[in-house]
Amino acid sequence: MLDSVDWQILAELQADARLSFNELSRRVNLSAPAVTERVRRMHDSGVLTGYHAHVDPAAAGLPVTALVRMECFGPRCLLRDAETMSRPEILQLHRVTGDACCVLFVAVRSMPHFEDVIDRLSEHGRPSSTMVLSSPVWWREVSRPE
Repeated sequence: MLDSVDWQILAELQADARLSFNELSRRVNLSAPAVTERVRRMHDSGVLTGYHAHVDPAAAGLPVTALVRMECFGPRCLLRDAETMSRPEILQLHRVTGDACCVLFVAVRSMPHFEDVIDRLSEHGRPSSTMVLSSPVWWREVSRPE
């Protein structure tokens, strides 16, 4: 269970994962060894899973983004094919409830590239795509539940 200090540490790291333990300890009013231990515990328990840079796909040359719902079940299911799931165009993959098996967030360089991705996905079942026009909330930090 996370306490209020753990949530402060998480908020600081989500805002800037490059903070040194010394700076982080100053911001949360704990010693550096205490902060280091708390961060280690959160890593070990799976609360912290890594440190990442947030990349804008369009600025990185992948201006076409879409959400793709897959209706695929049984032996051909996309979730059973590690090679397809590891394709670089698939930035997120979520197993979901309802009439779809999973939802993918994909980013590609062009519409022909998107068409190729859809063709490859259709080997696993029926894809249904929704093009992303804009993302008013691209990413949000996880905050303490109320």
